[in-house]
Amino acid sequence: MLLSDGTGLSRLAKLVAGIALVGALTGCQVRPLYSTGSGTDTKLAAVEISEADTRVEQQVRNDLVFLFAGGAGEPQSALYHLELNVSVRNIGVLDDVKTDIARAGRIVVSADYNLTKSDSGETLASGKRSSVALVDFPVQEFAKLRAVRDGENRAARELAEFIRADVASALGRR
Repeated sequence: MLLSDGTGLSRLAKLVAGIALVGALTGCQVRPLYSTGSGTDTKLAAVEISEADTRVEQQVRNDLVFLFAGGAGEPQSALYHLELNVSVRNIGVLDDVKTDIARAGRIVVSADYNLTKSDSGETLASGKRSSVALVDFPVQEFAKLRAVRDGENRAARELAEFIRADVASALGRR
């Protein structure tokens, strides 16, 4: 009787499709990246970051130390090591035709990183990330230097956020 009219078949098809969808979704492992129950915060707090060579690399490193430990500083006993290499490019994009001086530009801060286990040296994650900050170049030299430095700091802060998300994702899967 259920299959004798068209509506019964339609209901049955919908029911089977619904059960199949629920069954398929139970296999998904979607978790919030910033959840506290997965232990990712504890793992992030155990990441040691390599020493910096430049001012911008130090800025990225400081931001990462703060983001990893929530302001608690560097770990006493690190379980993981993050090797970080940061580079900076200053690109003039808007040139004044009469004076051939850049009036606006982009600061591109890029980093290559490699996350390893401290005890075994096993690579857990590696990658390259970049961040861009747009700046105006004033005529005064000090103001121009300050604008470049502020742009580098903004790009470094954003880059640290990107790397933190990548590292949290890698440690969350473990």
